[in-house]
Amino acid sequence: MKKLLIVVDMQNDFITGALGTEAAQKILPYVKAKIVACKQEGHAVLFTRDTHFDNYLSTQEGRKLPVPHCIKGTEGRLIAYELYQGDCQVFDKFSFGSLSLAQSVASLYKDCDEIELCGLCTDMCVVSNALILKARLPETKIVVDAHACAGVSEESHKAALLTMRMCQVDILNS
Repeated sequence: MKKLLIVVDMQNDFITGALGTEAAQKILPYVKAKIVACKQEGHAVLFTRDTHFDNYLSTQEGRKLPVPHCIKGTEGRLIAYELYQGDCQVFDKFSFGSLSLAQSVASLYKDCDEIELCGLCTDMCVVSNALILKARLPETKIVVDAHACAGVSEESHKAALLTMRMCQVDILNS
């Protein structure tokens, strides 16, 4: 079986920076273990990187979430040092969910039987991308590891897991 692990937005600004949380910091060891295990088993690992620009506060997202984060060229946009593997592909995305990510995965990793997601935030970027991937690849097993994800709050994390489960995304460790 071929598998792809997508590590969603494990960036400095979401862990210890502008939007950092204790919950995000707590999942670091779980995410790192998943990356190491996937690579040892010969599976592909892809990182997504939330990417914004200097005009962030004038965008729709910036007006609703007026906290500049993951601005191109800043330390906050970088993937956490302890997680990044130099031989892993990085996909820049400009919104919570990315149709372009799903299209790239469908073409570059078409031989994968399973796509697993982990990372931040369960209730925004993880759920968005999991559902887009499920819609784009309905016969591919889509999995999310609850212990390797964190949401804005525990309540919204659980709500996102329930939403994904209802849409036939397999939830591990819940």
